[in-house]
Amino acid sequence: MKIFDSHTHLNGEPLLQDVDQYVQHAHKLGVVRMANVGSNYELNEQALKLAHQYDDMYAIVGWHPEDSKNFDAAAEKKLEEQLADEKVVALGEIGMDYFQTTSSKEVQEAAFRRQIQLAKNLNLPISVHNRDAFEDTYRILKDEHIETVGGIIHSFNGDVEWMKKFLDLGMDLSYSGVASFKKTKEVHEAAKQTPLDRILVETDAPYLAPEPLRGRQNEPAYTLYTLEAVARFKDMNPDELAQATYANTNRIFGLDK
Repeated sequence: MKIFDSHTHLNGEPLLQDVDQYVQHAHKLGVVRMANVGSNYELNEQALKLAHQYDDMYAIVGWHPEDSKNFDAAAEKKLEEQLADEKVVALGEIGMDYFQTTSSKEVQEAAFRRQIQLAKNLNLPISVHNRDAFEDTYRILKDEHIETVGGIIHSFNGDVEWMKKFLDLGMDLSYSGVASFKKTKEVHEAAKQTPLDRILVETDAPYLAPEPLRGRQNEPAYTLYTLEAVARFKDMNPDELAQATYANTNRIFGLDK
């Protein structure tokens, strides 16, 4: 079994100090590739640094909605330089967040749209963060014709209706530990109905540890448990789902198998 953690944060605290340990544990559980995701100057740089230290790691760089208040001309220029790196596979995580954020909706939207345009100019997929902002996230992606480059709705936590709407835009869906939680029935059903060629798995570590480890610090190895949960909803052999999600992630990121 080969698993790709499509969205993790070994590039930040508290995981950064023990990356070797987390990589070794991930490999033991079949997680052989990981994409570390940035959100600002520091985390983007660390994602790139790890991508060049480990053959099985890749970088996604961009400005998170929480950090969008600092996304100015200098930040954009630096991001363009970072996106030229050969180990960068997508632009992200970008998007909208209406949960206890210090960046206004207007500032978030401006940064989101500008980074989508940048991704389109560079023909890169995007990794989208959406928290309590389904309507606006969808509206912006549709307005910007995201189907030209596509990308991933990371840690998808919507229902079947939203699943279909984002798929129709040309986005693929990545499921995190949220999909394994006992009370997230709408997410279970969405995972069940997500087409096999449009589904990915992730940890979003150190956040959102899946059952049976919920409440602990998450790490890339635990992608296995999310994969197993989604496989149950889809009534599939986990090995078959691992093969599909691994291939899907490589396809989106433009990687060799």
